[in-house]
Amino acid sequence: MKKVILYINQFFGQIGGEEKAGIAPEIHEGQVGPALQFAKELEGVAEVTHTIICGDNYMGSNTDEAVKMILDMLEGKEMDLFFAGPAFQAGRYTVACGTICKAVQERFGIPAVTSMNEETPGVDMFKKEMYILRGGNIASKMRKDVKAMVNLGKKLLSGEPVGPADEEGYFPRGIRHQAWRKDGKPASERMMDMLLKKLNGEPFVSELPIPKIDRVPIAPAIKDLKKARIALLTTGGIVPVDNPDHIQSASATRWGRYDISGDKVLKAGEFKTIHAGFDPAAADADPNVITPVDALKALEKEGVFGSLHPYFYSTVGTGTTESEAARMAKEIVPFLKEDHVDGCILVST
Repeated sequence: MKKVILYINQFFGQIGGEEKAGIAPEIHEGQVGPALQFAKELEGVAEVTHTIICGDNYMGSNTDEAVKMILDMLEGKEMDLFFAGPAFQAGRYTVACGTICKAVQERFGIPAVTSMNEETPGVDMFKKEMYILRGGNIASKMRKDVKAMVNLGKKLLSGEPVGPADEEGYFPRGIRHQAWRKDGKPASERMMDMLLKKLNGEPFVSELPIPKIDRVPIAPAIKDLKKARIALLTTGGIVPVDNPDHIQSASATRWGRYDISGDKVLKAGEFKTIHAGFDPAAADADPNVITPVDALKALEKEGVFGSLHPYFYSTVGTGTTESEAARMAKEIVPFLKEDHVDGCILVST
């Protein structure tokens, strides 16, 4: 019988919630949590032999180490298919599932399948690397998402051809295969059918969908900089040393708002960077090299611009998807509007 192994996080592994998100990877023989449902759906086809559990924070903050530990755990295990999740709309969990699926495929040469909601960073990061089923946004969709993953998994295990994304329910991977149409209708006739429907205002589906790009219009110039209220935002991960908002060091789904009113400046020992994409030494020694509060306050005193918004906003840009960045921006904008900010300076690394 075929062998399957499942990866899940600490919550679905029944270890704990956010307080246990820092646990290192563990491997358990048999089924834990959702693995029981996978085993039921796979009955007679494959056996779920092991369950791997890892805390979301551990995977996010110690990615290389976590991946190596899991791959070492899997070494020598009989395995025909690897499942991860379902991850629903949990940002860190989706990135963790995508990360380990990619690593398992590359190391062991077996297919990996996961499931995520479309509004999560993992989809954009990994949809070209593996099969990611379109999943629900909450855990109550577990049974449906598991069934969809298993249905695709059965095809992979049996060597049955996997159909197009819209038929099978996974996110398009940008891969095209030549195939014979069941209706045998030539391209010239299909093209004319679509053209006539378009001319008549009737609905039709293109065979070559064009990705929609979100184009943001350029804002008008500030009329009088000397009277303008300016705000500072950074994707360089500068935060208070205790990182009170638990912003991830990569693939961020969180942001923070920190007071710089009055004479406050960013000082070593009080602020640091949690960004995983560069050497933190210089930023930790002087956070202003990433988020130049000192320079802006000097310019404010010189009268170059009117006034500085009393907070700066911080997140991490590396690996963060457009959808997560857009969501965070929408959450920050009301604070800027409330203080009548005229312009923003977005600094990075």
